[in-house]
Amino acid sequence: MPATRSSTRTNPLRDPRDKRLPRIAGPCSMVIFGVTGDLARRKLMPAIYDLANRGLLPPSFSLVGFARRDWATEDFSQIVHDAVKAHSRTPFREEAWRQLSEGFRFVQGTFDDDDAFDRLAQTLGELDAERGTDGNHGFYLSVPPDAFPVVCGQLKRSGLAAPDNGRWRRVVIEKPFGHDLESARQLNAVVNSVFPEESVFRIDHYLGKETVQNILALRFANQLFDPLWSAHYIDHVQITMAEDIGLGGRAGYYDGIGAARDVIQNHLLQLLALVAMEEPVSFEPSQLQAEKIKVLSATRNILPLEENSARGQYGPGWQGSEKVCGLLDEEGFSANSTTETFAAIALEVDTRRWAGVPFYLRTGKRLGRRVTEIALVFKRAPHLPFDQTMTDELGQNALVIRVQPDEGVTLRFGSKVPGSSMEVRDVNMDFSYGQAFTESSPEAYERLILDVLLGEPSLFPVNDEVELSWEILDPVLDGWAAGGRPEEYESGTWGPHGADAMMDRTGRVWRRP
Repeated sequence: MPATRSSTRTNPLRDPRDKRLPRIAGPCSMVIFGVTGDLARRKLMPAIYDLANRGLLPPSFSLVGFARRDWATEDFSQIVHDAVKAHSRTPFREEAWRQLSEGFRFVQGTFDDDDAFDRLAQTLGELDAERGTDGNHGFYLSVPPDAFPVVCGQLKRSGLAAPDNGRWRRVVIEKPFGHDLESARQLNAVVNSVFPEESVFRIDHYLGKETVQNILALRFANQLFDPLWSAHYIDHVQITMAEDIGLGGRAGYYDGIGAARDVIQNHLLQLLALVAMEEPVSFEPSQLQAEKIKVLSATRNILPLEENSARGQYGPGWQGSEKVCGLLDEEGFSANSTTETFAAIALEVDTRRWAGVPFYLRTGKRLGRRVTEIALVFKRAPHLPFDQTMTDELGQNALVIRVQPDEGVTLRFGSKVPGSSMEVRDVNMDFSYGQAFTESSPEAYERLILDVLLGEPSLFPVNDEVELSWEILDPVLDGWAAGGRPEEYESGTWGPHGADAMMDRTGRVWRRP
């Protein structure tokens, strides 16, 4: 009897469970508020082009710019074109550009202009009909946080925020998520009064980096590291984000914010959560978020705060071969500014796995070089059958995850120096993304924007994560605000003396990246 032939053909190579296959966004449009800003030009527009160039956006995708500039759609298209040519990661292809640019639209107006939002609603309706975007709209708020309530209110008033018959509406919010716990709660309440939490995507571009996501692969795909990843073997953890640039021209954003709010509250505490979390049941977004929330709930400041935190403000010095001014001489900063450009805190995670292991977080401007890394520093061997002279140059073993630049992983351990005598010295075993893989890593915003369009929230902090992070940082900020000024440190060095003293008290030292 002949075998019956299935009425539907399926691709045997395309298993829906196969996560290696690229996922392509369905019909949709994205509106960028603040489209004239630096972030939109340098990151968002190029990332959208790169996604289109890689075939990950649907042919019907549409991009709508909203700003107060008196532009026609042709002017907006030229701005995007220039931004793509200057900053895109993938080569410029005329065919990809032409298809993408056909979906460009521009709406002129201010955030408090009802008519402008009505025109935006009309424009999106026309795109649904003409290009088949199916009523699926993402709204990217690349605007100051004090504009979030106004924009969200307008989206609600104009009916743009409400999902309709299975068509999705999502909002993307750039940091900072408030300036303390109370303001973060108020902001979350405002946003969630318009968009349900599952439709809110808080962008932390660090979580879109390949090396950050590789923390999960390193930990949970390798039995080699799992037994060592605990207080039994790890002495302490250092998480560093250093920049070699100053703040010239950024006073309007940075003054009054400072390094701790700008970096520690979001980027570094998220990295801590990924390093310290337990293995999730699966990589479903809810499972990942649950494990991160557990870590942040168990994270405490090490007391007393004045001995376990440090802040600084860069002064004049040399950055490489260039002589640079201090913060107080930068344009826009007051001569009495107490904004810190360096911040370091010591934390502990109150769980069985991490009991007694301090986590040191530091960030700063005008430091020795630009680098972000996570260093797990191991305890010393309990017994060394060597004379002291044999191990003079032997430090502590360390596993270092380099987030940027030179993305990769380094393992530092002791090895015998060739020769007739017994001498042990530190050596490095190195894995580099650039050398191990032929394909280049996507830019973080590519991954995150695609996840927004796919409705994949794994890499986006939820309300509880944001508020728990502020609960950790607020006591430190309150202590600093109670008195004194940040300690000045010379540009081009690795921060103030207070940060070194903070480590000296426990017999530890900062790594020199």
